[in-house]
Amino acid sequence: MTDKVSIAKFIPLVLILVLFLIGSRFWVSVPVGHVAVATLFGQVQTDTYPEGLTIPVNPLLKFHEFDVREQTHKERAQVPSQDQLQTSIEVSVQYRLNGGMASTILKETGNAESMINVQLVPKLRSLLREQGKSIKRAEDFFLEETQVQLQTDLTLGLADYLEPKGISVSAVLIRDISLPPFITKAIEAKKEREQEVEKQKAELERYRTEQQQLVAQAEAQRKAAEEEAKKRRLLADAQAYEIEKINTAIGNNPNYVKLQALEALKSISKDPASKIYFIDSDSPQPLPLMHLSDPNK
Repeated sequence: MTDKVSIAKFIPLVLILVLFLIGSRFWVSVPVGHVAVATLFGQVQTDTYPEGLTIPVNPLLKFHEFDVREQTHKERAQVPSQDQLQTSIEVSVQYRLNGGMASTILKETGNAESMINVQLVPKLRSLLREQGKSIKRAEDFFLEETQVQLQTDLTLGLADYLEPKGISVSAVLIRDISLPPFITKAIEAKKEREQEVEKQKAELERYRTEQQQLVAQAEAQRKAAEEEAKKRRLLADAQAYEIEKINTAIGNNPNYVKLQALEALKSISKDPASKIYFIDSDSPQPLPLMHLSDPNK
């Protein structure tokens, strides 16, 4: 009797669980950024279920989810150029699946991973090889205009090819370029030579600037010397003029010498060491003849 009571308690829980499992077949919940496509006994249905809860649905349907958010696919390929050299290029493809074509994708290709492997990757590699044929030399891949053109052509080519198949491509970006080792070494050696040339140019420019500064300094010194010589010539001319005027004054006026002698005597008389002065009284000019100082001094 006790066993029957215990079993009876679990019967409602079992019924609730069964109803939940059966009931969950009547709705579908699609995660954010996804869409769902249903199949019925292996046949793809045309309806697409957006993100969120959809009630009711056929409980016999099987649902397949597709992520329609922005995705990135990285690919590295060997790209030949016109010089027959292989350059390793890694690119990133920014894309998203077209949710409205999810049923077509499921029917023709399968899941999203199959879509990338079957449609995107082969076309991307083919476009890379085709674009490489337009490049003359492998090292030209490092030119900015080459990379811009390559990214533009890859984006347009992939978008035109994949859009009808359910993939929207927004951009193809170059991530890395690896040239053959011997070309890399040659480019590095070339850069070193260019840097050495630039260094020599800078040194030559510095030397030229220093020489220009020395020339400017010498020119300034020359001008200063010319100005100094000019001043000296003016001063000499002034002194010569003064001497000429004095000589003229002496020649025209003999008393001028006597006056200068008297002025000299006045100055000498102010010297405390002066004692006796003898003047030739018969001389027409009263000039001092002898100066006797204090013998104790």
